[in-house]
Amino acid sequence: MNAPTNPAAGSTAPVARYALWLVLLAAAGTFALTMGVRQTMGLFLSAVNTSTGLGIGSISLAFAFGQLWWGLTQPFAGAVADRIGAGRVIVIGVLLIVVGTVITPLMTSTAGLIFAIGVLAAGGAGMAGPSVLMAATTRLVPAHRRGLATGIVNAGGSFGQFAMAPIALGLTAAFGWAGAMQGLGLLVLLALPAVFILKGNSKAIAAAAAAASGRKALTAREAIGQALATPSYRYLSLGFLVCGFHVAFLATHLPGVVAACGLPPEIGGWSLAIIGLFNIVGSLGMGWAVGRWRMKSLLSLLYAVRGAAVLAFLLAPKTPAVMLIFAAVMGVTYLSTVPPTAGLVAKMFGPANMAMLFGVAMLAHQVGGFLGAYLGGAVFQATGNYDIVWYIDIALAVGAALINLPIREAPVARPVLGAAAV
Repeated sequence: MNAPTNPAAGSTAPVARYALWLVLLAAAGTFALTMGVRQTMGLFLSAVNTSTGLGIGSISLAFAFGQLWWGLTQPFAGAVADRIGAGRVIVIGVLLIVVGTVITPLMTSTAGLIFAIGVLAAGGAGMAGPSVLMAATTRLVPAHRRGLATGIVNAGGSFGQFAMAPIALGLTAAFGWAGAMQGLGLLVLLALPAVFILKGNSKAIAAAAAAASGRKALTAREAIGQALATPSYRYLSLGFLVCGFHVAFLATHLPGVVAACGLPPEIGGWSLAIIGLFNIVGSLGMGWAVGRWRMKSLLSLLYAVRGAAVLAFLLAPKTPAVMLIFAAVMGVTYLSTVPPTAGLVAKMFGPANMAMLFGVAMLAHQVGGFLGAYLGGAVFQATGNYDIVWYIDIALAVGAALINLPIREAPVARPVLGAAAV
């Protein structure tokens, strides 16, 4: 990695300790493990229902709460990582994922599933998730490589989904669903060595940037207040909410959609794997594109493509080939929203509070995730199909495509040092 340049410009981290490839391997590998395990939990939904007899609606509530809690943890995890370091936050997150996933098969009530899946495992995945990992990457790589770097990290999560789905199917065939789920949880321990690469915080960046620019270094409360008062940040977060709705619905209910179409259950596993595989392509492509085109335009395009693809899927015959092609198209857009969203947050507010402010945007994402996961189960239980949710998803995709267009891609000014309060 090149030596850092002027920190006042926010161009690189203050200390370049490791080679670029090592930073990306640590962040992308951690995201592959945490996201891969989390995104394959939908494969166990039917087995959990058969084992507990709680009903799809009740189990969907546990998964939906996990979506929400994953988002709720990220602003706080990001704020702590910005101040005391990403390494400690990641360690706690990994351990919580392991505990929550291992004890899930032992839960026999809705409250127990909410605690294991929704609080422990999802909270741990939020702590060792994208807000902390993207911010650590942004802190440790040069500014001109941040777009591609965040794309690579995001692709790591996609690779995890691609790899974990067939692993989950193989473990289930060998050890049953409970042993498979527990085995996936233990795999997350492989992320612990990454802590030594990603440790550190952004306080030095904030102090250097404030001193060089004559602008005030904001406290966490001030940074959140400024972000929420910025219309472009609100538009960005609302669009990201729609992304969460779509992603959580697919991750939780795509195997159920496959079953409702009368297709073999293996198609559900391979559909999730293909989403992960093609999202690698989408994430890397988007990481390359954010340095060449307007990020808000790329986001609008992604949401528009999603809406069109869902509409085409509803009109097409439900064959294995159609399902896998649909999964591939969805995969290209699945989490490709993350690099431009993270890039816009960094561009508007700089790296000093990046983990926390991206975490707030992720909270909006997961509010949508809660709705997508829960409504999917509730609608299916009430109607016997998912049609209503698909139509809601199309309408939301159109809205998200439109709401990203007014975003201003420019740094938001901070108060001048020593300036009197107004």
